[in-house]
Amino acid sequence: MTAPAAGVLRFGVLGCADIARRRVLPAMAAAPDIELAAVASRSPARAAETARAHGARPVTGYEELLADPDVDALYIPLPAALHAPWVEAALEAGKHVLAEKPLTTDPARTRTLLAEARRRKLVLRENVMFVHHGQHRTVATMVADGVIGELRSLHAAFTIPSPADGDIRFDAELGGGALSDVGLYPVRAAVHLLGPGLRVAGAVLSAAAGRGVETSGAALLRRADGVSAQLTFGMDGAYRSRYELWGSKGRITVDRAFTPPAGHRPRIEVEDASGARTVELAAEDQVAATLAAFTAAVRGGDAAPAGEELRDLLAQADLLAAIRRAAGGQEPAEGISGQPPAPSM
Repeated sequence: MTAPAAGVLRFGVLGCADIARRRVLPAMAAAPDIELAAVASRSPARAAETARAHGARPVTGYEELLADPDVDALYIPLPAALHAPWVEAALEAGKHVLAEKPLTTDPARTRTLLAEARRRKLVLRENVMFVHHGQHRTVATMVADGVIGELRSLHAAFTIPSPADGDIRFDAELGGGALSDVGLYPVRAAVHLLGPGLRVAGAVLSAAAGRGVETSGAALLRRADGVSAQLTFGMDGAYRSRYELWGSKGRITVDRAFTPPAGHRPRIEVEDASGARTVELAAEDQVAATLAAFTAAVRGGDAAPAGEELRDLLAQADLLAAIRRAAGGQEPAEGISGQPPAPSM
């Protein structure tokens, strides 16, 4: 199923997760070429409440939404362990899919789903939004232009305060844990800014008292040419969303790097041979940019990702798994096809 070239892309939403309600659904409702058609939940009341806020139709149960002929694409913000089975079901139903990150918790399953999307000529994308923000293109251009000389290292951190008790990110059976939820961001930043060939040189994962999943961690990545990436992440500390690129002649620093609000004007701090300066950029909405890229892929018939996008997605998946292995952690849970266990969302 594809949306008409001149028409709107009709989206259905599988679940009412916080990220969907706070960021993605409002952006869908505001997009001129997207119709937020339906919102599904296993809870009728939750479906009705969420759908009503955005002028959509409530649907009880995910299976009904999969079978809806008036829906072209599905956005899947379910817990990480449930992504793979529901992405697979959505592709089998002929729907394009935008799935929350990580696309799956297993690199092999990720590759299988991408191949299936390509075979069915359906668009499948992972919702890593920060890579669609223009500030990172500006940084990459500075590095390529030699502003800080030869690149030496990346230092990236994403930490957030602890979620409330009972949050699904503390549930191991649902694929919870800091690595997949927040560690993905600095890992993807390393892949996005340093390119291919990164390997894990060391990693640690730590769990706060009483938690059944890791709540913080760190990793050291290295390219064959010696360029390194030092990554820190956690969901038990003060908020920090930042990276620095160090070179032989200077440094570039980006704050609020991963989840900037739509109205935020990025300020890139540059220190080079001429001194320190600030490059201020126009505000951008990375959520809207992500949805625009997805819509363009559907209209262009660009099924599974290709080129650098595919390379980065697979490198991210492989590195997340390698970090967990290096830290001695168990593989995260992943749901199975059919009727995976799921909370009311």
